[in-house]
Amino acid sequence: MSGLVQLNAVGVRFGGVQALQGVNLRVAAGERLALVGANGSGKSTLLRVLHGLVAPTRGSVLRDSAARQAMVFQRPHMLRLSALNNVALGLWIRGTGWKQAREFASLALGRVGLGDAASRNAQTLSGGQQQRLALARAWSLGPDLLFLDEPTSSLDPHAKREVEALMAEFAQGGTTLVFASHNLGQVKRLATRVVYLEQGRVLADLPAQDFFNSSLLGATSREADLFLKGELA
Repeated sequence: MSGLVQLNAVGVRFGGVQALQGVNLRVAAGERLALVGANGSGKSTLLRVLHGLVAPTRGSVLRDSAARQAMVFQRPHMLRLSALNNVALGLWIRGTGWKQAREFASLALGRVGLGDAASRNAQTLSGGQQQRLALARAWSLGPDLLFLDEPTSSLDPHAKREVEALMAEFAQGGTTLVFASHNLGQVKRLATRVVYLEQGRVLADLPAQDFFNSSLLGATSREADLFLKGELA
């Protein structure tokens, strides 16, 4: 295998629903891979398979066993603890001493601009702050590969810009990103590669500049081209 994670002919079925079908995908180090497609296309399921939260019904998943992974969910769960302890707890569970975990958690909060909110109950933070806190929790674990499921879908424009800036910073620091997004502007700003899914199948897998080139995209997938133009039924 050449890459951090590779899917070979992966299928996932939930009861009578075929969520993924015959997916072949390889994620290489340093990529910023965006998953796009309509609701129900399989983006979230694919992220969970890549991260190991969902086992494939068919096919195989190969991983670089040395690569550390983390995931930020669309609506991250906040523990009924301070922002600082929300970060420190994950480090402590991984085996870091509590004092050191809190020290590193403080650094992580500063990294995402939440140093002043360290003592606040995480559940009282705004949506944008909670999303940045979720990013701090993930970043504190030092992931080589970070998965994000619609990380800015429910945020106001200012909060979206803040989260996008953090994603870009993490990528520049060497973290490989795989993120699902409905925001094509965000995809254009952040992604180096775009995968288009429809009904659980990968119909296009292109460098970002080619995905946003209608003539090249249309030659690859008519469905993806219609989606990009907002004309998909």
